Amino acid sequence: MSPDPLITLLTDFGTSDYFVGALKGVILATNPKAQILDLTHDIRPHDVEEAAFTLLAASDSFPAGTIHVAVVDPGVGSSRRPIAVFSGDQAFVGPDNGLFSYILERNDEAKVFHLTNERYFRQPVSSTFHGRDIFAPVAAALSLGIGPEKLGEEITGACRLRPLTPERMKNGRVRGRVIHIDRFGNCITNFTPADVTTNRGIRLVIRGKAIRSIRQFFADDHDRQKIFAIWGSAGFLEIAAKNTSAAKILKAKRGDRVIIT
Repeated sequence: MSPDPLITLLTDFGTSDYFVGALKGVILATNPKAQILDLTHDIRPHDVEEAAFTLLAASDSFPAGTIHVAVVDPGVGSSRRPIAVFSGDQAFVGPDNGLFSYILERNDEAKVFHLTNERYFRQPVSSTFHGRDIFAPVAAALSLGIGPEKLGEEITGACRLRPLTPERMKNGRVRGRVIHIDRFGNCITNFTPADVTTNRGIRLVIRGKAIRSIRQFFADDHDRQKIFAIWGSAGFLEIAAKNTSAAKILKAKRGDRVIIT
């Protein structure tokens, strides 16, 4: 680890309560040199899928050695496992509820450890606040160079969400879905450039609406189409509308089917 490790925090806690401050306090009590960055605390309450997408989209922007603490944990206190995921040169700490699905899907060589060594937990462990009592102190321990084998045993079979990979149909079409809708109303699909062989002649169908325009940037208005597709910064094909919400126009929601014909 670097002498001044970077630890990010992603939660659904918001900022009006003491929860985020408590996470930071526990980390700094163990490692005062840690650098803590708030990735976001505005994940919708209990929305594991939104958190999983946000982690995937943001994590590759961070330097080697970054430790990501992610706490969106509707099963806190239950039998769900606390885990640490080591993917590439970064670590992810949080509940085994699908939160790290997309990170694991993108890296078959990632390793997962079940966090069982209570020596690295804050005591006593609250049944309602594992973010403070398990995940934050484990992240702090990692930032000090504690190896994963000291935290628990390596495991397989971590909880997974529905895969990101679109389905190729017998008729040549590709069936995907909306995996995220951002605050601008852009509908982010699970299509990557590997799923689209050309931008010419492409046709997307969502909620009965056919979209034939792919633009290079949002302000491009060469074809006068209200709804269009665009390659977004997270590497996925997005459905957008200029200066307004495509999701509202289409009445779209996460999980809606999108077909490439």
